[in-house]
Amino acid sequence: MCVQGADESRAEPWETAAVLVPAAQNGDALAMDELLALVTPYVTRLCRPIAPHDAADAVQESLLAVFKGLRGLRDPRAFYAWVRTVTVREAVRVARRTGAEEPADPVDLARLGGLRAGTDGELSADVRDALARLPVRHRAVLVLRELEGLDEAAVAEHLGVARGTVKSRLHRARTSFRKAWSR
Repeated sequence: MCVQGADESRAEPWETAAVLVPAAQNGDALAMDELLALVTPYVTRLCRPIAPHDAADAVQESLLAVFKGLRGLRDPRAFYAWVRTVTVREAVRVARRTGAEEPADPVDLARLGGLRAGTDGELSADVRDALARLPVRHRAVLVLRELEGLDEAAVAEHLGVARGTVKSRLHRARTSFRKAWSR
C-alpha cells in the first residue's frame, strides 16, 4: 500500500498514518514499513531529550514496541497519541536502565547561554545539554508539557503518576532549568 500519490503527499502525517494503520494491522508489510518510517522522526524527537545518552536505543525500543503493539490499537486516528505514550514509556525505561542520570548543576548550566531554536525542529545543543543533566523523571515531564504541549492531566496519564506528582516534578524541573538562564 503506497500513500505517496499527488494528493496524499500533502496530507498531514496523522492522516497518512490513519490510512496505513488498518493495512499494517492486517499484515501488510509495506504498510508497516511506511508507518514506521513515517513515525520515526517523531519518536526520535521524543527520545532524544528523555534518554539523551541512549537515544538510539530508546528509539529502537520504542519502534519495536509500536511494531509489536499495533494490532491492539483500536482507533487508527489515535495512532500518534498512542505512539507518544509508548515512546515516552520506553524512553524513560531505557534512561532508567542505563543509569546515565546526572544531577543538574546550576553552575554548569549557567554557562550554556540562551535558548536557541533549531531550524529543523530539533532542540538546540544547549537545550539538549541542559535537559541531559536533569533526572529522567524531570526530563519526561518537561518534554511532555513544554515540547508536546500536553496539560498536566495528560502528562500524569502518560507517565502513570498522580497529577500532583506531575505538578511538583514540573516545578522542580523548571526551577533547575531556569537557574541556568538567569545568571
